[in-house]
Parts: sequence; C-alpha cells; structure tokens
Amino acid sequence: MLRLQGKNVLITGASSGIGQAIAIRFAKEGANVAINYRSGAQQAEETLELAKAARGGAEGKQFTIHADVADEAQVKEMFAKTLENFGSLDVLINNAGILKQSASHEVDIADFDRVLAVNLRGPFLCSREAIRHFLTRGGGAIVNNSSVHEIIPKPKYAGYSVSKGGMENLTRSLALEYADRGIRVNAVGPGAIETPMNKAWIDNPKARGEVESHIPMGRAGKSDEIAAVFAFLASDEASYITGQTLFACGGLTLFPEFRVDWSTGE
Repeated sequence: MLRLQGKNVLITGASSGIGQAIAIRFAKEGANVAINYRSGAQQAEETLELAKAARGGAEGKQFTIHADVADEAQVKEMFAKTLENFGSLDVLINNAGILKQSASHEVDIADFDRVLAVNLRGPFLCSREAIRHFLTRGGGAIVNNSSVHEIIPKPKYAGYSVSKGGMENLTRSLALEYADRGIRVNAVGPGAIETPMNKAWIDNPKARGEVESHIPMGRAGKSDEIAAVFAFLASDEASYITGQTLFACGGLTLFPEFRVDWSTGE
C-alpha cells in the first residue's frame, strides 16, 4: 500500500534508530525522503541506500542533508536545500533527539540546555519553517517523535522529561493554531524501543529483563513498529486527526503496576 506516494518528506535525525526506520518505511510507501543528520555521515549514507532499496526499483528521490536542528541558521539552510531538491514539502518528521543522564541536583546546565535545544527548540524551529511553507500551498503534516515521558516522569533525566512534556504542548498548540489552514500536527510517543540510544539495557540481559517487566506486552518495541505509526499519522488516512499523541508503548502508559490489585486490599 503506497499511502505516501509522491509525498516529499523531511526527516530529522534519520541516520539511525527510529529515524532510519521512518526513512525506510516512508520510501517503501512511495515518499521522497530527505534524510537529515548532525553526526554519523556514514550512517546517513547507509540509511539513504536502505531507503532506495525499500522502493524496490520504483522511481523516487532521496538525499542526505547535514544540519544541527538546534541552530536556527542551519535549520533555515536545511529547508532551503530541501525545497531546492524537492520543489515543495508535504510532511515534516521531527525525530532528532538526545538524552543525558544525571541526578537532577548534579546536572550540568550546559547538558540540560543542550537537551532542550535539540529536543524542543529544534522541533519548534523546524515546525516554524515547515508551516511557513505549508501556508503557501494549502497545508501539510507534521509528526513529532515524543515519548511516553510526556506523561511518565523519568528521574535522572530531567531535561529529557521536560523536553517531552514541552513537545506535547508544542504539538497541541501548533495543531490548534493551524487546524483551519490544512495543517495537521501530531506526535508519536514510543515506549522502550530497541534503538542505539537504548543500547545500555538492550545488550544487558538483567537490565533488559527489568525494563521489559514493566511493559504489559512483555517485550521492547522495534523501530519499524514505530515507523508504521508515523506513516499512518503522515498519511491521508489520518486526515481528521490533529493535536494528538499516539502512544506506541506496549501498554507502558497503562500504569502497569496496577496489573496486581494491591490498591483495594481485596
């Protein structure tokens, strides 16, 4: 099913993990994809080749583009180059994100600022540029990569949790502001997903067991499972959906500790 046939899509942070899976899935569904990266040029090229292969020989356009989404000048240049290559843009995927671990009372403010710059300032800057373009052509779609930590606190990751809480409100605010002008803004909230960012627990059987013990479905998710949700929200099948976060988390947001009825004493 080619739900994204001919759509021009910019995906930030697409050199690995969920971003890479999104690029591959979107190309498979007929989209032209611009693959943004800040570091890992070789990985970005690998994503490019995988996206080309996913098209199965069908014609399309894919290219890589370097930019730090936290830098306004670089974001503007990225959009200029994307429009130069594509001619227009239909979908923006705000996927780039980072996290840094530290007890909150020991956080280096430079690290805190950097997490917010990439995870929240970046999506705003990219969304602003996309919306400016969308307004000239009657609409478009933005899908943000958020997290279950929009609503689940994450101790020792204050900057990350704050950024994802802000992502929820950014998604809702932009969706409301531009709903009557053909622009949809939604988010995906992944849970525990097998990505390079989570390598510390993925490769540690004990740690992985602890993580998965809190997931009602009993397993971590795969990047391609999350990419499928992005494809739906970016497609016309989601034409009446805006301002929502769709949690793809194996039930992690369902207060899993209440699987055991300890609250009533019965």
